[in-house]
Amino acid sequence: MTTNWYNIKYDVERHAFGVCTYLGEKFGIASSRIRLYFIYTSCLTLGSPLIIYLVMAFWLNLKKYIRQRYTIWDL
Repeated sequence: MTTNWYNIKYDVERHAFGVCTYLGEKFGIASSRIRLYFIYTSCLTLGSPLIIYLVMAFWLNLKKYIRQRYTIWDL
C-alpha cells in the first residue's frame, strides 16, 4: 500500500501546476514547506490563499505559452 501511495503522490506533484516548486526554486525553500504554508493558511483564513495559488498557476501557465513564440523563420 505504501508504494501505491508514493506513486499517487509522485504523479500529483509531477502533473500539478508547479507553483510550489517554482517558488521553492526561486527563494531557495523546500517545496514541501511551501505546500504546508498554503495548506495551513488556507485552513486558518478559509481558503483565501487558494485564490493566490490559482492566480499564480494561471500566470506560470501563461508564461510558459508566451515563451514558445515562433517566428516565420522557425517554420
